[in-house]
Amino acid sequence: MSDLLALYQEVILDHNKRPRNFGELATADHRAEGNNPLCGDQLTVELTLDAGRIVDVKFRGQGCAISTASASLMTEAIKGKKLDEADALFEGFHEMLTGDPSVPAEAAPGLGKLVVFAGVREFPIRVKCATLPWHTLRAALRGSGDAVTTE
Repeated sequence: MSDLLALYQEVILDHNKRPRNFGELATADHRAEGNNPLCGDQLTVELTLDAGRIVDVKFRGQGCAISTASASLMTEAIKGKKLDEADALFEGFHEMLTGDPSVPAEAAPGLGKLVVFAGVREFPIRVKCATLPWHTLRAALRGSGDAVTTE
């Protein structure tokens, strides 16, 4: 196993065991629920916005290691970002996982630690686990009120 792959696995396992920004957000003014029935992932993403910026974000629920780590890293990546910046992260993350596999993950600009999920694209069934928190985030930001599902 390459050193880089081992590091990626370590980051994902760490965020699964000790998820950041996990819990209820009492000041939330945006919220959405997500569900991946195939894997059993269920989560809620809550945000507090101010002047077009994500002031705070938390998630709660239960899911597999990939889903939990993705939600944890997502919350770290978007906190303090403007809405267009968060949307750009969504697009970059989604493209990394569902786009052309011959394009190296490191080519995706601005993803930072999120590139640890590049290996997930080799397992199409796990892509839904990794992207569920992001689709739930997008629903929360758009205020649709609809539950997000991967099916």
